Parts: sequence; structure tokens; C-alpha cells
Amino acid sequence: MNDKVYKKIEVVGCSGASVEEAVALAVAKASQSVRGLSWFEVKEIRGSVRDGKPVEWQVTLDLGFKLD
Repeated sequence: MNDKVYKKIEVVGCSGASVEEAVALAVAKASQSVRGLSWFEVKEIRGSVRDGKPVEWQVTLDLGFKLD
């Protein structure tokens, strides 16, 4: 059978540098314990502010992987 069924999980990546780095860190960390990650979807972007400046980016992602 050639059917495809996927599962989604939600993770939050954090970075002091950029949104892109927050995404990359979240995907890299999740891939250490979840097999076969195949896509991600950015759900939320937020951050922390200190002294009137952004100091951390927080990105909420849905990650998808194919079920065996």
C-alpha cells in the first residue's frame, strides 16, 4: 500500500540571533528523537524585550513526520 499518513507535533525554538536560527535549532533538536521529519509550519513568532530591544526570538512550529 502506498498511503501516506503523517503526525504533527508542536515545538518551540528559541534564539538570541534570529527567527531562522530558532527554527533551525528546533528542527535539529527534534530530529534527534523523532525519525523521518519531513516538514515544518511556523505557527507563531514572538520574542523577549530588554531595555527596548529584542533579545530573544521564540518560534512555535508544527513538525510533521510520516507514520510507518
